[in-house]
Amino acid sequence: MNKCEVCGNEYDQTFDVVIDGERHVFDCFECAITALAPVCGHCGCKIIGHGVEAGQHIYCCASCAEQEGVQGLRDHVRAAIIHRPYHEAVLSKSAE
Repeated sequence: MNKCEVCGNEYDQTFDVVIDGERHVFDCFECAITALAPVCGHCGCKIIGHGVEAGQHIYCCASCAEQEGVQGLRDHVRAAIIHRPYHEAVLSKSAE
């Protein structure tokens, strides 16, 4: 059994993440995120999505970047509503 490098749990279903030739062993995504995810330069949260970058800095969102004085960034959000028939059916059933 392998041992998670974050929590120390010995587990038979660990997984490896290799970055620049360095092997990391984890027992869950939570531990992998704790060890490897970048941190927002403003609010300090772990960035598990795309984030936004400005120079050598990374932020969880454009709002955090703006609060650090970065101008002109925006989150990649579609302005149009995406048509999702399944979700609409579920929502309409719950409204009944």
